[in-house]
Amino acid sequence: MPLPPKQIAKANNNCMAESTPPKSRTEPQGKFSIDASKHAQASNAHSIRVDVSASYVGEQSKPEESHYVFSYTITIRNEGQVPARLLTRHWVITDANGKVKEVRGEGVVGEQPYLLPGQGFRYSSGAVIETPVGAMQGSYQMLGDDGSQFDANIAPFTLAVPGLLH
Repeated sequence: MPLPPKQIAKANNNCMAESTPPKSRTEPQGKFSIDASKHAQASNAHSIRVDVSASYVGEQSKPEESHYVFSYTITIRNEGQVPARLLTRHWVITDANGKVKEVRGEGVVGEQPYLLPGQGFRYSSGAVIETPVGAMQGSYQMLGDDGSQFDANIAPFTLAVPGLLH
């Protein structure tokens, strides 16, 4: 189940909000990033880009208890022509055993960001799975100022303990 972010702070004037992901002190070389960029386009008017970076959090994990903690940072950017609000989220989290968790809820990190064309929102959160490798994917349900509802898809991305995958 996703973990709450440690903190959220509004940053600069281009509507980027940022929170601090858990830090990995015991395994600094164990961090990795995956850029899983996908565009959700209902039309040229509605285009939301979602970028993801994921990291293993070794000091919060307990492999001997099948408890693996990962942090992820999401950047959502409105690349369309119509302002839009993120209403809800839907995550599908799958571990290497095929165990699937689905998470649905309002907004992200307690907010429902409103994005003008060209604006973005960044947040960090986390997930715990029972295996050293897993995957996440999902979508944000958006509402455009023109009244249209559309999904911003989050492409699958890998959660993996460093050194396990090539």
